[in-house]
This record gives sequence, C-alpha cells and structure tokens, in this order.
Amino acid sequence: MSLPDLAVRTLGGSVTAASDESFAAKENLVNPWPPAFRPETFGPKGQEYDGWETRRRREPGHDWAVVRLGLPGVIRGVVIDTAWFTGNYPPHASVEACAVDGPADDPADAGWTEIVPKSPLKGDTAHAFPVAAERLFTHVRLNIFPDGGIARIRVHGDVVPDPAFLTGLTVDLAALENGARVVECSDMFYSSPDNMLFPGLARNQAEGWETARRREPGNEWAVVRLAAPGTIRLAEIDTTNLKFNAPAEVSLTTPDGMALLPRTRVRPDARHRFRLETPEVSHVRVDIHPDGGLARLRLWGSLTSAAERSLAERWAALRRPD
Repeated sequence: MSLPDLAVRTLGGSVTAASDESFAAKENLVNPWPPAFRPETFGPKGQEYDGWETRRRREPGHDWAVVRLGLPGVIRGVVIDTAWFTGNYPPHASVEACAVDGPADDPADAGWTEIVPKSPLKGDTAHAFPVAAERLFTHVRLNIFPDGGIARIRVHGDVVPDPAFLTGLTVDLAALENGARVVECSDMFYSSPDNMLFPGLARNQAEGWETARRREPGNEWAVVRLAAPGTIRLAEIDTTNLKFNAPAEVSLTTPDGMALLPRTRVRPDARHRFRLETPEVSHVRVDIHPDGGLARLRLWGSLTSAAERSLAERWAALRRPD
C-alpha cells in the first residue's frame, strides 16, 4: 500500500508562504487532483497553469514555498512534479523540513533540515526522491533554482499523531489522522482504500474506496491497522454517494476471524451506526459483500493504557533532533 500524502489539501495541507507567485498561485502545489492543463488559456498574467510559477528571476538567489503538512509525521519520500511545465520548469530543486508548534511562515528561523539535496529536474516529469530522516516534521520548504514552475509537491510518510489529542478520550481508532492505515486490500481498482479513513465527509464517490465489479465467487475486503490497540464501542459504515455501487452487506472481524460485527445488510447512499463491545484489537478487517465501495469507516473507542504510553514515547523520541 502506498503511504499517504501528508501535504495534500484534503488532509489539511496548506502553502503558507512563498517568495513569489507572479504567474500561478502557490496553493496549487497541494491540490489533490492530478495537474491539468488547457492550452491557449491566457489570463492577465499569461498562460494559466495548475501549479505554482514564479517570475523570471533577474537577481541572485532562488525561489521557495513553505508547506504546512496537514498531518505531522515521518517523511519517507517526496515527489516534485513538473507536469505541463516544459519551457519554464526550474533546472534544480531541493526540499527542507522542520518541526515547530507555530506557523513557521518565516523560513529564516525555522531550523530547517535538508531532506532532499539540490537535484536536477526535467520538464513535465514526476520526480520521486526517497527520504531517510527518522524524525517528525510538520512543515517542508520547497526550493527551486533559480525560478520557474512546479505543478505539485507530494510528501509521503507515516502519520505520527500528537498523543495529547488521543489520551483519555474517545477517539476514531480508524482515522488516518490518528495514525490508522489500510495495510491489505483485495481490490482498489477505482480508488484507494485509505480514502475511507480520511477526515470529513466524502463529497463524491471518488473520495471513498471503490472496487471493480466482482465476477467470481467471494467478496472484497480491506484490513485496517488501527491508530493503536484499543476497544471499539461504535462503528460507522458510510455508503454516502454510492447509490448503485454500494455493497449489499458489510461485516467486521479481526484478521484471525473473531466477529466484531456480523454480516449486516446496508443501504446505498446512507450512514449506518452500530454499537459494539469488542475486546482489545489492533487490526480490523472490513468485508464488503460482494463488492462495491465505502465512503467512510469510523471505529470509535478508547486506547489501552499501554498504547497511550507507546504513542507518547514515540512522539517524544521523534521530536528530538538527531
């Protein structure tokens, strides 16, 4: 399974500052959709691009943009995408990162750590760079040398939730923002199963998980690694926007087969809530019968004491500088 994009706008990412955005707005860098382009669409600033583009630099230095991650975490890789930029892309770029409690809009005093060294770029290309820093970061700074346009920056990594918002509370153990992930899945033909763990309500069926039409016996399924081990008291299974492609039935089990919610009929385009009384669990398998999709899956409950301690220790360890 691919790691989530910690910078994407649908997870709360935002571009807080940039040295220049004369041709195209900095906010486009974290748009969730693939970069688009329509030729000969000229506005008062020139050809319109679905990305960030600076003016032609006539003085020393380089341009930059600061991205506040929607979810803090350990960064495993960065994608710098120059899609549609062919004669106006920067020849080189680098990425820095930092962890701060404030907005970090001023790049001069944020304590930046280089995570992607200055590297050559090509036009109209998605460049993937691995990152090896085992630290928690909250912001990244994209540097381009000397100027030009970047369509998107994707910051893939492991979510590290602040334990202050999980300890002693009833929380969604299946929320991506709390550190949950889909670790196995039978089919994700139309969309990623991680989508059903996103915050907020799905606005359309593309913002949930949807499988191909199953033509053989059996059913589709996904295994969710919870934010941390805990007990579940309420399950919410949401088929909103899935009007003709909702599953007929849904069940919840542990990976070893313990039933949490028996096979239960669900309605299209509707939210369903079920009270549960589970033992301590760390993973939940959701089966949809026979196929279809889910907009959202919520599993409300409490962390175990040991899980709370483990999350606090991890948060503290990853906040320490190298």
